[in-house]
Amino acid sequence: MKPLIVANWKMNPTSLAETKRLFNSVKNGIKKIKKAEVVICPPFVYLSTFSQQYHRLVRGTVRLGGQDCFWEEKGAFTGEVSPAMLKNLGCEYVIIGHSERRRYFQETDEMINKKIKAALKVKLKPILCVGETEEERKNGKAEEILKRQIEKDLKEIESFNLIIAYEPVWAIGTGNSCGAGEAQNIKNFISGIIPSVKILYGGSVNSGNSKEYIKEAGFGGLLVGGASLDAEEFSKIIKSCG
Repeated sequence: MKPLIVANWKMNPTSLAETKRLFNSVKNGIKKIKKAEVVICPPFVYLSTFSQQYHRLVRGTVRLGGQDCFWEEKGAFTGEVSPAMLKNLGCEYVIIGHSERRRYFQETDEMINKKIKAALKVKLKPILCVGETEEERKNGKAEEILKRQIEKDLKEIESFNLIIAYEPVWAIGTGNSCGAGEAQNIKNFISGIIPSVKILYGGSVNSGNSKEYIKEAGFGGLLVGGASLDAEEFSKIIKSCG
């Protein structure tokens, strides 16, 4: 099965022109790569630009994903984006429960659970992010935290047509990536909770360590943050995983 490489651009770039340049550079850099499936998750405001080209340029080369969604289909929810809207713009995936959403926007496991259910309802594939903080890791509570997040986030969900992304909070954007051995232990732990679900690794991924997570730790792919904003670096990451 092909590894799934997901680019989370977060709140970048700041202009449409720059976004187009980045997207085209990534697309051109990986157009000959057949051994990995690539998903780009740009800010919502740029999705319509890519969806206009979806069948002509995107489909078959890279897939589109949203960075978040709300749990209602429509209504008086100012500033929110529904799963149906993402689906209509050509998205196949949506990131849910990212640690930045949990931290800065106080998203709870109950809210995340509702978002996953809403995404599945319109046949989007959720990428559920889970991970422990540095303090929780030091106190030996990583597995306890992950088990609680997974059980609450997937409460009353019978279909596991989703992906889990293990993103240790202490590794995101810090340059302190999780070692392949430690990451593999966590992957095996998660697999014990929900078997047969693809598990990605995320957290300071770069072209120097990406291969370790796929070839050594056995992850089914990667969720890439900062490095995905450098088209050349991101292409190297994808090539290293094929």
